[in-house]
Order: sequence, then C-alpha cells, then structure tokens
Amino acid sequence: MDRNNVNYAVYLVTDSTPAILGDRDLCEVVEASVRGGTTIVQLREKTSDTGDMIAMGKKLHAITKKYNVPLLINDRVDVALAVGCEGVHIGQDDMELSTARRLLGPDAIIGVTVSTIQEAMVACKGGADYLGIGTVYATPTKTNTKNIIGAAGVRDILQAMADAGYDHVKTVCIGGINAENLQRIVYQSEAPSKKLDGVAVVSALVAAPDPEAAAKNLLGLFNSQPPFVRAATSPRAETADSILELVPEVVLEVARKKPLSHNMTNLVVQNFAANVALAIGASPIMANNGEEAFDLCKLGGALVVNMGTVDPDGLQNYLKALRAYNSVGQPVVYDPVGAGATTLRRSAVKTILSHGYLDIIKGNEGEIRTVYGIYERETFQQRGVDSSAELEVSQKAELVRKLALREKNVVVMTGESDYLSDGQHTFRIDNGHAYLEMVTGTGCVLGTTISAFVAAYPNDKLVATVVALLHFEIAAERAAERRDVQGPGTFVPAFLDELFKIRRETGQGRMGWLKSAKLTRLS
Repeated sequence: MDRNNVNYAVYLVTDSTPAILGDRDLCEVVEASVRGGTTIVQLREKTSDTGDMIAMGKKLHAITKKYNVPLLINDRVDVALAVGCEGVHIGQDDMELSTARRLLGPDAIIGVTVSTIQEAMVACKGGADYLGIGTVYATPTKTNTKNIIGAAGVRDILQAMADAGYDHVKTVCIGGINAENLQRIVYQSEAPSKKLDGVAVVSALVAAPDPEAAAKNLLGLFNSQPPFVRAATSPRAETADSILELVPEVVLEVARKKPLSHNMTNLVVQNFAANVALAIGASPIMANNGEEAFDLCKLGGALVVNMGTVDPDGLQNYLKALRAYNSVGQPVVYDPVGAGATTLRRSAVKTILSHGYLDIIKGNEGEIRTVYGIYERETFQQRGVDSSAELEVSQKAELVRKLALREKNVVVMTGESDYLSDGQHTFRIDNGHAYLEMVTGTGCVLGTTISAFVAAYPNDKLVATVVALLHFEIAAERAAERRDVQGPGTFVPAFLDELFKIRRETGQGRMGWLKSAKLTRLS
C-alpha cells in the first residue's frame, strides 16, 4: 500500500475494554465499521501480552486487507513486524521515529501523537507520514493526557505546519470526537492554510450499537459542511458607513419575518425578554426544557442560551437545545452570565463550548475574558455577574477579535463601549445609557434582541449583530432623554416604547434616529 496515498477521513482506534466494547467481538466490530466507511484502523491494546496482541493483529489484518484499508499498531513496532501490517502509531513516550522507520522500512506508515507545535515540528522533520493531534477534549479512553488543546490548539498546530512547509504531512485529531461534534471541530480547527485530513475516534465506533451505520454517518459528516456553515455567506459590509446603509433593510427584515426568539433564561428576566422581543417585531417563547428545542428549531428562529442559573439539569437542557439548533443551522446566541464567578460556572462554559457551535457569544468584559481563557489558560476570578473592566481599549478590541477568530463566530463584549468582531472585522459602538446598567436583565434582553436580528438576517451575522445593538442602545438613549423618565423605574416602559417606535419609524422611512449612531471600525 502506498503510504503517500492513504485516506485518513475516518480513523478507528480500537478499545477492547468491557466499558467500551462490552461483550462483543472486536473483529466483528472492526469489520462492520470498515464496511461502513472506516478508512484506517489502529489496534491499541495497552494491557494485552505480546502473543495475544499479535494474534489479534493478524485477525484484524486479514479483515482490513479484504477492504484495502491499512492497519496500524499502537506503540509496538515488534508487533507490527510480526503481524506484517502497514505501520505503527507512536506516542511522545514511545520509540523514536527514526528507529521505527529504520526497523519498519521506507514503505511503512508511521504516525506520531502531538499536542504542541514543537512536537509537531519534530515529528514532521523526522519524516512522520501523519500526525495525531490532540487531545481535543478529555475522554474516558484518554485519561493520562498532558494537554487538552481544543479545536483552537489543533488549528494552531495546523497553521504552524503550513508555515514551516509541512502542509503535505497528513493530520487527524483525536479526543472526544463523535457524530454530534465532528463537523464543528473540523470547521473550527481549520487554519487558513491547512485543514484536517481526518478524525480519529474510539467510542463513537467501538461502542456504537451499529458500527457500520455509525462509520457511514461519520464519513458523510466529515465530507460535508455543517448546516451552520451552509447558512452563511460572505459579509456584504466591511466599513461603518456600509453597515449603516444596511440598517433599514435589517430592521425591516425583523419586522417582516417576525422570527422566533427561543429564550432559555431565568425567571427574573423572562417577562422583560418577551416584551423586548415583541417591541422589535420578533416572536418570543420562553422554553427551558431542551426537549422542546427539537420542534422549535424548525421554525426558522434563533436560540438564546442565557446562563443565569447553572445546575446539572439546566446544563443538560442547554446542550439538548444547542444540538437541536446546530442540526438545522439556526443561530445560537450564548450569554455566559457570571462565567468567571465560580468554578461551577467556568466548568459549565467549557462544557457548552465543547458541545456545540455558538454563532454569537455575548458578555461583559469579565465574561468574555473567562470564555477566552478556557483554552488559553488565562481564567480569572470574576466578581458576581457584573463586569470587571481592566483592559485598555486596544486590548478589548484584540480580545474580541481573537476569541471570534478562535471560535469562528461573532463575539460581542458589552460595556461603556461595546466591541464586536467576527475575527476579521472589529467594530466599536459608543451608544447606550447608564440606566441600562441599573435595571436587572438588560444584558439578557440584549441577547434576545441579537437573536431576532441574526435569525432574520442570517447571511451576515456581524452586520445583524451591529444593527441589533444600534437599535437597542439608541432606543435606550431616546428613552432616557424623555421628560417622563425620572430614573430606572420609569426607564423600562419608555425603553420598550422607543424600541417599538424605532421599528415603526424605520418602516415609515424615517431614519433620523440613526443620526445618533456612534459606530467605528477598528480593524
């Protein structure tokens, strides 16, 4: 078999432990998965003695040869030689690559596990045919990992390989990959100059009730774009002026489509969120049971996950809803309320980030810093749900840009000035009023507003988000200036009125309200 012409798309790593394999026959599981579309198999047996491992290797090799699929042995060059299979996969603590190549010969396929750019450079320079990059996420089968690197860590390694001239070296990622997250991980890990050649899975195939069907599904997912990518198009506006020109169109799209805004939020703000949605022309529903999302996601709206209350049941409901909306490509707005306040909340943020694609992440400075730090190891203690402003202006802009680039989405950081970015274009908005900080839930209902705008205008989520903030914050300014507003208590009903009036004025072609927009492009 030509080691330069290997298909790594669906890479099965075996596990014969009862917790994963159960009481089934490993050979039957492997053959079923290969029939379904598995393109390469690695025999990994950490506890078997040499004789048993060789015997199993020969059985599996007889199967894989029948389908012209390569079989590799984990760690054990001696076993690979005895089996006569196509190659080995070695870890950082195993035999040196040069020694393995000398023993196995020039035609053997040799892969190397890497979790850092330095390890990747060494393996590429040493002549590795492919790299197994990870661990992406922690799993029961990868408990002794040095680093959990996430999709962002994979992307950094891929880009470093391309920059160093190693873009010809094949790559797969491993660690917590399954049918639910495969497309998101492949999408978010893609670097400008290099993308993954495959995904390595263990439980997703070995523990699958029907390995053949599971392999067919994984191969199809790897070879197709996820729904949330198909829904996107190139940005139509890149400057502040060009976005402002689109404001009437976007506001009227919300009024015309009346998109569903599905809010998963706490009881304190549900009534406020529903009234805001109605004022801007959307159709609100407050539904915290994740099971309902599988029906609601088909109605053409958007989901708001507001992490105001964190408990195990609530988190599972968030994940169900996230999965549902991702499956049909409808937008998800995530508000990581108080993300850095407690260990529990930081853990919840990490769980949500690792289980679905978030079209918009919206939070104050403390929350956005915490979300960014989940995989950058820069977390810090946040004081309650309030913002903790510590960064300079340039740092704020860079933070939202880097997080948006990492997650391949739109990031909004609210504060005295708001910062927005899609990783390529970054803007600042200087509208709003101090009363917004004196009323419970205004940050939450901003998420509701954004959800309606991105649902109505999904082809450019950055533009939709900018317009949502302008509508929201200019309405706040107008409400605060009214003679009948004496403070936060009278501000709220006036604010709802002004949200509605801006929508009505826009429909009448009266755009005077937009003259107070303070939108600046930063990059």
